[in-house]
Amino acid sequence: MQEVLQYFPDITEHQKEQFSQLKDLYKDWNLKINVVSRRDIDEIYLRHVLHSLGIAKVQAFHPGSKVLDVGTGGGFPGIPLAILFPETQFHLVDSIGKKIKVVNEVKEGLQLENVTTFNCRVEEEITGQYDFIVSRAVAQMETFVRWVKGKIAKKSQHELKNGILYLKGGDLTEELANYKTAKIYNLSDYFEEEFFDTKKVVHLPMKYKG
Repeated sequence: MQEVLQYFPDITEHQKEQFSQLKDLYKDWNLKINVVSRRDIDEIYLRHVLHSLGIAKVQAFHPGSKVLDVGTGGGFPGIPLAILFPETQFHLVDSIGKKIKVVNEVKEGLQLENVTTFNCRVEEEITGQYDFIVSRAVAQMETFVRWVKGKIAKKSQHELKNGILYLKGGDLTEELANYKTAKIYNLSDYFEEEFFDTKKVVHLPMKYKG
């Protein structure tokens, strides 16, 4: 929890309370449905919560905007971002039902009214359009782009152009070779912990060719 306060000192008391509940909620549900590794539960604020909030360091979401979290798993990055941006609508999607069950329970436990969940494949059943599509490395960029085609709203209202904000790690040179407009943000520029040395946020605007 201290990691969150260190890098986001201006959050409200209500947000502090919501963030503080995360560990116990996930610890409890993880005993029933394993969505986070046992080691990661002990470091959930570093490895999951703060990692998810790395997206917020790259782009703060405006009130009234819509964000789609594809392959959310246990709710990352969507749940931490939804706490941080209560006036932004978050749609969390995963094809595995038991993971969405955990997300729903965490959502209810935190009383997050700005989160909607879908148990489906994003490329088959999600038809809306979003300012940003976020995810934590669920597929190679080429595959991910294909999944979310047509789901990014054309009119931008943020500093960054509408598009994909993707949490990735390691050397992305080959994976992003075909995406000349992609910009890489190193999370080590925002967070001092060693865990973030190789972690990145990739912004791929809607018009990603050229």
